[in-house]
Amino acid sequence: MGQTAIIGAGVMGETLLAGLVRAGRRVDTLLVGEKRPERSRELEERYGVTVVSNIEAAEKADTVAVVVKPQDMADVLAEIAPSLRAGQLLVSLAAGITTAFIESHVPEGVAVVRVMPNTPALVDEGMAAISPGSHCDEAHLAEAEALLASTGKVLRVPEKQQDAVTAISGSGPAYIFFVVESMIEAGVHLGLPRATASELVVQTVVGSAKMLRETGTHPTVLREQVTSPAGTTAAALRELEIHKVRAAFLAAMEAARNRSRELAEGS
Repeated sequence: MGQTAIIGAGVMGETLLAGLVRAGRRVDTLLVGEKRPERSRELEERYGVTVVSNIEAAEKADTVAVVVKPQDMADVLAEIAPSLRAGQLLVSLAAGITTAFIESHVPEGVAVVRVMPNTPALVDEGMAAISPGSHCDEAHLAEAEALLASTGKVLRVPEKQQDAVTAISGSGPAYIFFVVESMIEAGVHLGLPRATASELVVQTVVGSAKMLRETGTHPTVLREQVTSPAGTTAAALRELEIHKVRAAFLAAMEAARNRSRELAEGS
């Protein structure tokens, strides 16, 4: 097995590293590119992984995962491009950065895969969408898929769908947290202690998500099963319809999609 380098050891970089280690990846096949000495020591102690400069990581690895903020991508590519070579795989986890942008900054023949991850990868329940660049073959895509599978599910999508993916799964955890926050506040208004409301809401969300995944039943069917004629749920759902919650979600996701496009155009 060739070496894999992770450049950028922030939250998502460490999440990917931890996922690979938990999935049984040998640490001697992993390199981390990190400049901050105290962070390097922390990662070496925690995972037993070798921390090197970004340039050394790019030179030694067959697969290079770049996990940096979108605004830092150009600088990182300028730094590592002289060390990259044709046939290498570069996996980008930077939101809104196109494969065309990356390909224009690296040597000809470097295979590029663009990934939109999300934060539930922290608990191995991530949803990553991957798209191939122009020099990417099936083996490269499979390698990127295996890399991301260590932290959750992976889906292949055409790159033109990545802005919509960003609006749904990339930003999506925040919408769920917003709903949970709102439900907890409602519980407090209805007279429950905050701790009680929190426990009720969080477990309800976890249980509902598990039902969706494990039964494979359409959400409309599951919703109807909870909604008795003229009952409490029906009364609540009527209010959600009056307040146009569906339309609000559509508008919110369109706004996120549009912002993702703007960020991509700015790269």
